[in-house]
Amino acid sequence: MAVASLSLLDAFSALADATRCRMLWLLEQQELTVSELCAVLQLPQSTVSRHLKTLADAGWVTSRRDGTSRYYALAIDDEARARIWDVTRGELAGRAGIAEDARRLSQVLAGRSRTSRQFFATAAGEWDQLREELFGTQFTAPALLGLLPDSWIVADLGCGTGQLLPVLSPLVARVVGVDASDEMLAAARARAASLPNVELRRGSLEALPLPDGAVDAAVMMLVLHHLPSPGRALAEARRILKPGGRLLVVDMAPHEREEYRQRMGHVWLGFSEEQMRRLLEQSGLVLRRLTPLAPDPDSRGPTLFTAAAIAPGPVRPAADPIESPDSVHATEE
Repeated sequence: MAVASLSLLDAFSALADATRCRMLWLLEQQELTVSELCAVLQLPQSTVSRHLKTLADAGWVTSRRDGTSRYYALAIDDEARARIWDVTRGELAGRAGIAEDARRLSQVLAGRSRTSRQFFATAAGEWDQLREELFGTQFTAPALLGLLPDSWIVADLGCGTGQLLPVLSPLVARVVGVDASDEMLAAARARAASLPNVELRRGSLEALPLPDGAVDAAVMMLVLHHLPSPGRALAEARRILKPGGRLLVVDMAPHEREEYRQRMGHVWLGFSEEQMRRLLEQSGLVLRRLTPLAPDPDSRGPTLFTAAAIAPGPVRPAADPIESPDSVHATEE
């Protein structure tokens, strides 16, 4: 009992500083690096690192390494801490400093994705060749084994140049491709021009231009590592799935190829099974199976995996989707 009491006192003590409370509020919103926390809080690195050590020693934060970066997140591992944090969060709500922190956090996250956006704006013409050089061409069909019912409506989230569209189109009733890049959508539109059951829409994967419960299944093929907030994109995928709907994620296992950040705008250097399970669970999805894919003999990229998840229960309410002004249709209806 004395040890438990001491641990709880340490937890309270760590919160006796407004900056550390603001830091925890930010880390509840998003995993962040020290430099990102410095930018949001407008504090020097030494100060941020000191506060992080205090919070880590008191068990309030966890960290993980991704390449040369280390990401920190809020850690709530028992009911007592959850109650303490609920009260603390309530005290922070509505304060002017938190509103400013939220604004600067949005700017920092936007900066994460800037490199990816710049890459996609210029790479549409060579994307197919680049992807084949990295991963080959043999991984696509095995990744789609779960998408066979011909009555399904399937969303290809982050469809890029539309490589999956002609694969999916003959197998299901309708395919909706979504991508944020006009250049990628132009290539996808050309590829899908003769496919009558394919529709293309422009939109962010973190605010999908689809209503709640609109699709039977969704695919995220080599997309998640480009997103600043993969959890938000997965939550959006959960929103558009019907109860019992399926999500198939294909992405890279953890790797050390730091050059991918600059060359191709990668935000994350792959995902472990534990990371995927946590991200999916936090988004309201249940991981059913994660399977490493056999490497293509012609590929030079990291190992790939498929993660199959299901959306249980009722669809969660969400904000109104982005509608038709940003939609691009492959065929006229």
